[in-house]
Amino acid sequence: MTLLVDFGGRHRIISYSVVLVHLSEEAIWKMPLFKRKPFDLAKPPEDLEPSDLVYQVRFTKEIFRDYQEYLNRINLYRQRVWMCKSTGKSNLTYEEAMVMEKNAIQKVQQLPNDLVAPALRIIQFSMLSLRDLADLVTKKLQKDLFVGAELYGKKDDGLYPCRVLKIVENGVGKMQYEVALLGENKKITENAILHGEDLVWKKTPFNRKILKSFIRESSCRSIPWVLHEKLAQKHGISTDLPEELRSKFFLQGGQLVNRTKKRKNENRNNVGEANGESGKSKRNKGETGKPDASKEENNQPEDEPVKYPIDDLLVKPGPDDPLFTDRPSPSRDFNVPMDCIGDLLMVWDFCSSFSRVLNLWPFSLEDFENAICHKDSNLVLIVETHSALLRILIKDDGEYSLALQNKKRKSKISLITWTEYVCDFLEMINVTELCSCMTTIKRGHYGLLDANAKLGILRELVCHALETDLIRGKLDDLIEQRRALGATVRGEALEYARKKREEKEQLKGESNGLEVKENSMESTGSNPHMAENGEENGDMVEEVISSRQSNAFVNRKQLNGQSKRGEKQKLDPKVEAENITNSNEKEAQKQLTGEKKEDQEKKSKEKREQRKEYFKREMEKRSIRTNPLGKDRDYNRYWWFRRDGRIFVESSDSKQWGYYCAKEEVDALMSSLNPKGERERALQQQLEKFYPRISLELQKRSKDLAQKIALEEAVLRRSTRVRAPPRENPANAFLKYVNKWKED
Repeated sequence: MTLLVDFGGRHRIISYSVVLVHLSEEAIWKMPLFKRKPFDLAKPPEDLEPSDLVYQVRFTKEIFRDYQEYLNRINLYRQRVWMCKSTGKSNLTYEEAMVMEKNAIQKVQQLPNDLVAPALRIIQFSMLSLRDLADLVTKKLQKDLFVGAELYGKKDDGLYPCRVLKIVENGVGKMQYEVALLGENKKITENAILHGEDLVWKKTPFNRKILKSFIRESSCRSIPWVLHEKLAQKHGISTDLPEELRSKFFLQGGQLVNRTKKRKNENRNNVGEANGESGKSKRNKGETGKPDASKEENNQPEDEPVKYPIDDLLVKPGPDDPLFTDRPSPSRDFNVPMDCIGDLLMVWDFCSSFSRVLNLWPFSLEDFENAICHKDSNLVLIVETHSALLRILIKDDGEYSLALQNKKRKSKISLITWTEYVCDFLEMINVTELCSCMTTIKRGHYGLLDANAKLGILRELVCHALETDLIRGKLDDLIEQRRALGATVRGEALEYARKKREEKEQLKGESNGLEVKENSMESTGSNPHMAENGEENGDMVEEVISSRQSNAFVNRKQLNGQSKRGEKQKLDPKVEAENITNSNEKEAQKQLTGEKKEDQEKKSKEKREQRKEYFKREMEKRSIRTNPLGKDRDYNRYWWFRRDGRIFVESSDSKQWGYYCAKEEVDALMSSLNPKGERERALQQQLEKFYPRISLELQKRSKDLAQKIALEEAVLRRSTRVRAPPRENPANAFLKYVNKWKED
C-alpha cells in the first residue's frame, strides 16, 4: 500500500507495526473523559495486512490508514479539553489525563483490601455529595480496624507504635485486638491485647483525595451513587433499590432512572406531538378543507429535517439543491508511470522547500519529470539533485559519513564520481529492489534505469536527509519563527483592542463631562454676563445681611430685580447672536473632527489589512508541511503546490493521479462540490480561500504554455537546412539547468 506522507513541506513514507489492543471493561471506564463525557477510541481498520503502512498513536495504540485522520486525532489529544475521571481535574491534554488516571488508580489500589467491602457498602445508593460521602467513609472506616493495620496503642500511660495481628471477640460485643508493639526499624518488642478505644490512628492509610478517586472509579453514576454491577457482585453487595428510593427512582435495563425526570420528558414529548399534529391538521384543512386522511391511516410521524453537513455518502439530492455541474475529468498525461507520481511530488516538493539548505537552485516540476525520463546518464539536474542530498548526509557525520570514511572516499562529489557515492548509499541501506540497480550504475548507465528505480533512490535519500541534524535544525528554526510571528500578531491584536477600549472610555468620560457642564449652565444661566451680574449681586446681598437692616434689604432687592430685568432686555439680542455663532462653530468643528476620525480609521484599517497580508506571506514562506486541500465524497485527495500552480487529484487508494491546469476546470470543480457533505464543504472552503492565488498561478501557467507552443511551432516552421539545435526547444529547458547555488 503506497502512502503519500507530508512532513516539513514534503512527503515521506513511514511504516508502523500493526498492534491490536483489546481493552477490558475495567480499562474502558478508566479512560480520560472528553468534555466530561466518555470518549470511544477509533476502531482498527479492517482487512489489515502485515505489510500495510499505517499510522499509530503512541499512547492509545489507535491505528489509521489516512494521515490526515491520524493528524486530526493527535491534534484533538493535544487540546486541553480532557478530564481525569478519577481525580475530577479538567483542562488537561489526553496524555496528561491518562498519566493522572494511572497515578490515581495506583493510589486507590493502596487502600487495604479489608476496607474495600465496607467502603463500597457505604457508597451504594448514597444520596450524599462526593465530599460529604468521602468524609462519611473516612469517619466510619477509622473505626474498622483490620489485620496488618499500623497505628498507635495506649499502654502504661504511653503511646506506642503497633501492628494489629488478630481480632479477638470477647462475646460481650466489644472487640479486642491482639497487637504487636513495634520498636526501632519496626521490630516487634512484645505482644499485647488492647481494646478498640486504646488504639489511635495517627495517620490514616487513606485520605479524602484517595477516597474521592475510589468513589469515582467504583461507581457508574452519582447521587444516588451506584456501584458497577460486577464490582458489587464480587463483594456481595446488593444491587436492589432501597425502599426509601423506590418512590423517586426505578431500574430499567440495568440503569437507574429518575421517575420525575422521565415523566417530565414524556409530557414534553406528548405536548410536542400534540402541537405538531394540530399544526399539521390545520395546514391540511387550510389547503384542502379536509384533514389528511392518508397520514391518519398510516399513522406515521413526519421525518425530522436533516442537519447539514453530514457524511457525504449519506447526502441525497433535494429539491432545494442548486444546479451542480459535472465534475471535470483530470488530465493524466504524465511522463512517469502512474505509481511513481507520489514519489515524484514528494522529492520535488522537498527539494523546492529546502533548496537554500541543500544549496540547490529551484527547478520546475515539469523539468524534474522530464529529467527523470531522460536517458542521459550525467544530466546536470539529476546529478546536482543527488549530490545535494548526499552532501547533507556527509555533513551529518552519521552512518553514511562513517561508511565513506571506511572506504577512504573524499568528501567532494563531482560529475564523474557522483555514481560511486550513490552506490555506497545503496549498499548502506541494503534495499533489495534498489541494490539490483548498482551494477547498471557502476557501468555508467544510470540513465538506462527506469523511473521507478530513479525515484526510489531519491525517495530513500530524502527520507534519510529528513533525519539529519541540519534539516531538523532548519525545521526547528521555522517553527520558532512561526511562533514568533504568531505572538506578534496576537500582540498587535491585543494592543488594538486596548486602544479601542481606551477610546470608548474617553468618549464616555467626555459625554459625562458635557452632561455635567450642561446641567451647571442650566442652573447658572446660559449668559456669561448674567453670571457676572450674579456674582456682583451676591456681594451686595452679603453686605445687606451683615448690616441687618431689613428695610434697606427690601429696597435693594427691588432695585436689583429691576436692574436684572433691564439688563436682560438689553443683552438678550446680543447673547442670541453670540450663541448662534458659537453653535455654528461647534457644528463645523464636529464635522471636521468627524471627517478626520473617519480618515484616520480608514488609514488604520488599511494598515491593519496590509499587516495581515504581510504576516500571511511570512507564514507561507515558513511553511513546514504541504497538506492536501481536502477530500471529495469518494475520499479522493486534492493537493495544491504553490510553486507549480496545478491542483493534483490523488485517488483514495493512491493508485491513480490526475491534475487540473486551467482556471475553468477549477471553477467547474468548485461548482460540482455539494456543501451538504462534510468533506466536500471543507474542500470547497479551502478552494475558496486560495482561489485568487490558484487562479493567478493557473493564468500565468496558461500564458507560459501558450508562449512555449508558439516557440515550438516557430522552430518547426524553420527550414530544414537551418535546423535549430535541440537545446533551443522549450520542451528541453531541463537540459539547460545550472545550479547557481552550488557549493565550491
